[in-house]
Amino acid sequence: MRSMTMRVLAAAATATLLVTTVPTTAHAAPGLREVLLVGNNWEGTADVINPSGDYAPIRRVNIVPDRAQRLAEIYLNPIRLVYYLGIQQGPGEGHDQLVDDLYATPDGTAIVASRPSFADVVSIDLATGAVRWRFPVSGYRADHMAVSPDGTTVAVSASTSNTVHVLDITTGRQLGSFATGDKPHENVYTDGGRYLWNMSIGNVETDLDAPIWDWTKGDRHITVVDTATFQTVKTIDMRSRLNAFGRKDLSNAVRPAVFSPDFGTLYFQVSFFNGLIEYDVATDRITRVKTLPKNAGTSDDRTTFVNDSRHHGLSMSPDGGRLCVAGTMDDYATIVDRAALREGPLVTASKPYWATVSGDGRDCVISESGADQVTAISFATGRKVVSVPVGDHPQRVRIARIAA
Repeated sequence: MRSMTMRVLAAAATATLLVTTVPTTAHAAPGLREVLLVGNNWEGTADVINPSGDYAPIRRVNIVPDRAQRLAEIYLNPIRLVYYLGIQQGPGEGHDQLVDDLYATPDGTAIVASRPSFADVVSIDLATGAVRWRFPVSGYRADHMAVSPDGTTVAVSASTSNTVHVLDITTGRQLGSFATGDKPHENVYTDGGRYLWNMSIGNVETDLDAPIWDWTKGDRHITVVDTATFQTVKTIDMRSRLNAFGRKDLSNAVRPAVFSPDFGTLYFQVSFFNGLIEYDVATDRITRVKTLPKNAGTSDDRTTFVNDSRHHGLSMSPDGGRLCVAGTMDDYATIVDRAALREGPLVTASKPYWATVSGDGRDCVISESGADQVTAISFATGRKVVSVPVGDHPQRVRIARIAA
């Protein structure tokens, strides 16, 4: 039954992923310009840059125009203040987390962003800079988002309430929600938006990170829901799959993940690991594990890794032939040949935190959170193309279309 369910999900999503993984420049609507949005988490801004070529800056947008109001509310609420300070000193490494994830509305007139420290999602009008709508998530922290293939809905992980909210991206109205494992993180739409996959990463606050203390990290699994009903279709705990593959030493906390164009294979990163894992969707089993080089200057002490992630950032070339890996704590990025799972040149980067694909599909674009810049790396050569300065602590980078 399990195998049949996975085959149905795989077949249903194939056509959609073939469309969503190709470059989107040719499909831009009249009057809209394709861009890359870069969320500067500690600064509370978004840089808008060219989506390919020279990656030149276009403008910078303030994502926290209501910052004073939000802080006043937090300081008047003792419980919210405790969580706010905990986020600041924990995941924020001493800084406010003001822009985690971001997308544009279908008409290109606003940016919708999740703001962890303010536990909300907001829509910022690109013409006026004002907040169009605000949705406070359940609990005390907002995290990764995903936008549906048609651009009309956005899903956001509410970290502390183990919930994913699905919103109308234009109005901010909640369309539905569903329960997840502990600390929901990455979200991925499939099958034209019919299914939504959520990956929960468990508790990242505890220093009890050795394998013997793995149970303290909480319930970590993938939740697959039908977006028409928000009912769970499937849950996948990678613990048993990793054990069966002989890798009991690896965490089952799935971090960034990317599907192959035919949706037959899922590639993902897990907590503490310098590498990636290949999972066959139809047979529901792990098929390969790739360990990537360590940086000699990086400590193996797990308690020093940022939010448990040694490597955090994964994308795939539009033809499905190459993967791009952000080796966060090891200070490099590399292009990996998918067939052989062989890495290319290690491109030096300062705490790369995310990887996406350029508008023309030729490059992988990583955010260097330690250097306040984004860097393009050629999928064809594995070499650096260009680096462009952005705001303080860039993290998520997303393709979008905004009003020209």
